[in-house]
Amino acid sequence: MRGSSSVEHSWVAERKRTDMALKYCQSHKCHTYDTKDRKRGSKDNRVNQTRRRSEFYYGGGNFCSLNCYNDWADQFMDRAIDNVSGRLHEPMTLTEENAWRQVWNPRRYDRDYNRVESQPDYIERNMITGEERPVQDN
Repeated sequence: MRGSSSVEHSWVAERKRTDMALKYCQSHKCHTYDTKDRKRGSKDNRVNQTRRRSEFYYGGGNFCSLNCYNDWADQFMDRAIDNVSGRLHEPMTLTEENAWRQVWNPRRYDRDYNRVESQPDYIERNMITGEERPVQDN
């Protein structure tokens, strides 16, 4: 009996680790799609449930399919834009002041792909002028 309790304890611990790693699709309509992997319950009492996975590939890892992402976007995207980033009412313009981007330093490796220790991994490059500078620490 002692062996079975430790095996059971091991199984419960493993199940808890698995449960913690799984997440649900965030679409409010995921459960309405009739697919085999959404079916749960016994033969006479089957229902569709929201998909649950360790990893999703749509909408920043929040949705199980493009259909689910599109359902959410149709319903909530306007609200998200208005309340999170703010809706644009005029075009944004790239200027020399805001054109700096952090990019991989092409001089970090020589022609034979040997690492050049004196060069930083990343630099800042102005996308308009092409000027380069070391990455500025904040």
